[in-house]
Amino acid sequence: MAEVVSFKKVAGEAAEGPVLSALANGVMRLTLNNPPANALSIATMEALMVALETAGSDPDVRVVVLAASGKLFSAGHDLKEMTTHRADPDRGRAFFEKTMRLCADLMLKIAHLPKPVIAEVDGLATAAGCQLVASCDLAICTDTSTFCTPGVNIGLFCSTPMVAVSRAAHRKQAMEMLLTGETIDASTAKDFGLVNRIVPRQYLAQVVDKYASVIASKSPLTLKIGKEAFYRQIDMSLEEAYDYAARVMVDNMLARDAAEGIGAFLDKRHPTWTGE
Repeated sequence: MAEVVSFKKVAGEAAEGPVLSALANGVMRLTLNNPPANALSIATMEALMVALETAGSDPDVRVVVLAASGKLFSAGHDLKEMTTHRADPDRGRAFFEKTMRLCADLMLKIAHLPKPVIAEVDGLATAAGCQLVASCDLAICTDTSTFCTPGVNIGLFCSTPMVAVSRAAHRKQAMEMLLTGETIDASTAKDFGLVNRIVPRQYLAQVVDKYASVIASKSPLTLKIGKEAFYRQIDMSLEEAYDYAARVMVDNMLARDAAEGIGAFLDKRHPTWTGE
């Protein structure tokens, strides 16, 4: 199991800022550090983009965990920041476009990252914060966590959160969240498909670290191939998906790690991954 790490300043890494990072045993933990709301301001999203880019290119990183400090996971976009730009000559259009484009790029970065991303949720995840959870490959939350897409309550339909939520949750449940704007508890979120596991708060980091360490023990090349293939095939027709997946498996079988893994299985030994 990967050790639970504290946030320490390391070479080339800032000890403070909107996103904190720590690496141990192949697991990069990124923590939103913009309390109390951990709002996805421009600065926070840009910092998270940089952190994810670094994690994606670092061969020592096998898995990314996305957590948050404070009592809220994330309240979504910084509405105060956005509202100040209504006084701009264009009534804020350029800033709103920048915010939404950056948010979309952030969610796409998670989907396209060649490393699995696990959301570690303790508290409220609302609007774009809920979108962030839904965009991660796995999500584990405490039994007191809550989720919502409440834009409809303030005259702003959660259209961009809808993209991730509608792909994570079942269609009618996603529409329920989007149309009512009501908050759902952790159990309902699991029923809807937004989260994988619910655990007591005191065990959250331990359970997430166990998941992360199990995944980190696999071939990094295999994880990269599998994650990319999953998201590419999911919206294909059944016939297209099988044709595509078959090609992926053939290429995967020719990889050195596949030969090593199969050989290790037949020889009853642990594999040694090279990432090739």
